[in-house]
Amino acid sequence: MSDKKSEDAKNIRADLAEVNSRHEFTKDEVRPDAVAKRRKTGQRTIRENIDDLLDPDDCIEYGSLILAGQRRRTSMEQLIKRTPADGLVTRIGSVNGKLFERSRTRCMVMGYDYTVLAGTQGFFNHKKKDRMLKIAYDQKLPTVLFSEGGGGRPGDVDFQDSVVAGLDVMSFAYFARLSGLVPMVGVLSGYCFAGNAALLGQCDVIIATKNSNLGMAGPAMIEGGGLGVFKPTQIGPMSIQSPNGVVDIVVEDDIEAVQTAKKYLSYFQGSLPEWECEDQTQLRDLVPERRRRSYDVRKIINVIADKGSILELRREFGIGIVTALVRIEGQPFGLIANNVTHLGGAVDADGADKVSRFIQICDAFDIPVTVLIDTPGFMVGPEAEKTAQVRHFCRIFTNAVNATIPIFSVVLRKGYGLGSQAMAGGSFHISNFIVSWPTGEFGGMGLEGAVRLGFRKELEAIEDPEKRAKRYDELVAMHYEYGKAINMAAVLEIDDVIDPADTRHWIMSGLRSQPKPPERTGKKRPNIDCW
Repeated sequence: MSDKKSEDAKNIRADLAEVNSRHEFTKDEVRPDAVAKRRKTGQRTIRENIDDLLDPDDCIEYGSLILAGQRRRTSMEQLIKRTPADGLVTRIGSVNGKLFERSRTRCMVMGYDYTVLAGTQGFFNHKKKDRMLKIAYDQKLPTVLFSEGGGGRPGDVDFQDSVVAGLDVMSFAYFARLSGLVPMVGVLSGYCFAGNAALLGQCDVIIATKNSNLGMAGPAMIEGGGLGVFKPTQIGPMSIQSPNGVVDIVVEDDIEAVQTAKKYLSYFQGSLPEWECEDQTQLRDLVPERRRRSYDVRKIINVIADKGSILELRREFGIGIVTALVRIEGQPFGLIANNVTHLGGAVDADGADKVSRFIQICDAFDIPVTVLIDTPGFMVGPEAEKTAQVRHFCRIFTNAVNATIPIFSVVLRKGYGLGSQAMAGGSFHISNFIVSWPTGEFGGMGLEGAVRLGFRKELEAIEDPEKRAKRYDELVAMHYEYGKAINMAAVLEIDDVIDPADTRHWIMSGLRSQPKPPERTGKKRPNIDCW
């Protein structure tokens, strides 16, 4: 540093010194007790998490100097020390700059600070939130929400003469209108209740640490409603909120949560020039020759997708379906696959909801979809109908058919009935292409069921049980031979039967045949369904 610069640093004017002093109180270093509490719970501070998310050389913070609206009850000195930024850190900056140096994506981040009044929503942080959400809407900025906190704050008394209930606050409406316009990522570490949860639940994806708790009401509200006394750890743990589909991804800790958020955002930032993949000839042996043997479809996904590119969503919910964001030759794709280890791959109500919402996310942001089909159809029976599956199942048709993204379908084995039509986008010929591996088998319904129904009288007329069983096996074999993939291709019900090792080639050739999505000035679809 030159002598002149050293001298300038020493002779800072009083007005700038005052500003610098106030900014110092927003730093973690001046609040060691608050930081120590986070360490005891195995968590980072909100500023540490946001520092990790955004590229350090390209971000700015808005509203860092606001304080809690409690001047009537607390001195300014204490408010400055204890309520920096009114408990809400908001920044705009770039993400994944090292991956996308030539086309950096800027995003808006809002993070509740649990060390400030338990991350509650105060008058001024609502005002700041409204300001940031308008900027995100106008500039179409992907938005990340760190949602830890307890909802509304009753302690802001400075405005009690002019505010009764505060139900005219616009934050929830402003947040909702971002849906379908930009990717919305929710991150939770710790407790999240009431108003904070009402924001988190609007996000396209929710990433939560395994020790988090999430609910529309916290202990105080539940007790106030006369519904009992509960600890916060009893309300909405991940053992409930992941299997029921509320939380998309459960992670170990804050570090993994932020890394997962960055990975999720990367799929909406474009393609990567460098990639690696497994030996594709492995695919030839991953579906067993014996048609009734099960297999792990995730092994197939791991081979088809680029190495390290898979991010599975809602793994513990609707477990008969796998939904994941992946890359193939560096290009982002949505991937949907039947999981034959659950109900033989049959589509149930939860699986249908999972597929439908995933298609909405991909469609909103022009991400093409690859589908790996192996299903005996939709789930049947009196118990299945108790889940309202008539409505849930049909959501796949209405969402897939009305999407405008390319859908590339690959039948791994079973392609039966309405379930396989839905998986393919509503019809085999709705897909931009539909091909099958040699193990493919097809029919209007499951082969065994078709034989039992179609040949019931013939089979019942055979009195000898062994002869009846033999005839049944003959009829099943006949139907299987007739419904083989090669016969489907011969009448153009599917486009081809391919060497499994050529699957990636087909997908990428199919993608290169598509017109480039148009540049959008607004939303493609009104919103993404919260469920």
